[in-house]
Amino acid sequence: MQSRRILITGGASGIGLGIAQHLGSQGHHIIIADINPQACEHACAKLAALGITVEHVQLDVSNVTQIEALPDKLGAPIDVLINNAGVQHVSKLEDFPAQKWQMLINIMLVGPALLSKAFLPGMRAQNFGRIINVGSLHSIVASPYKSAYVAAKHGLLGFAKTLALETGDCNVTVNTLCPAYVKTPLVEQQIAAQAVENGISEDDVINKIMLEPMPKKAFIEVDELAASAEFLISDAARNITAQAIVIDGGWTAR
Repeated sequence: MQSRRILITGGASGIGLGIAQHLGSQGHHIIIADINPQACEHACAKLAALGITVEHVQLDVSNVTQIEALPDKLGAPIDVLINNAGVQHVSKLEDFPAQKWQMLINIMLVGPALLSKAFLPGMRAQNFGRIINVGSLHSIVASPYKSAYVAAKHGLLGFAKTLALETGDCNVTVNTLCPAYVKTPLVEQQIAAQAVENGISEDDVINKIMLEPMPKKAFIEVDELAASAEFLISDAARNITAQAIVIDGGWTAR
């Protein structure tokens, strides 16, 4: 596969870093974009030690000015945009802080849209681009106490379908990975928060809420997402667009 320049938001930890490591090991040039500069530097050092060509940029994906300046700041076209940055807040809607609700939407829905807008002209000019959104099983189904997260992740699918229609005239695809629970620091925080909201133990959150609806009864591994992204980047996936790639261990079969 031809080497690509790949920008990954929220790439300094968790799913983003795992995808960065996998794709970097395939010979692609990785650009870590993250709001935390120290985490960026640490991630880059880790990847560079593995022989991966990598750079980083500090980015707040809810900051319109930073996003609009990013293509010029990077100085070269981006071939692949992976919209991965995400946050979570678990609360009943009545208790959900309004600013927090807006923040989740800005980071996980508005940010991906504006980043896609920023890099799409360059993708069109070179007649190649891959936009991969890291969605969630919650792009397909809902859970209580996650109204902002579920709304944002559902919105990603509508956005991806619309942009796929708008890019049907060129070699650009737009798809969304929709995994069930991946054991990351974000999910670890959710376990504790869900235990409080539901009045149950953390083990019960894992077994009775997170894994109970899933026939495979297992957390999704980051390498599954990374390999899926690798395929979507390839020429073999050039006509796969507007799709929700569901990796849920059979959850939605019922």
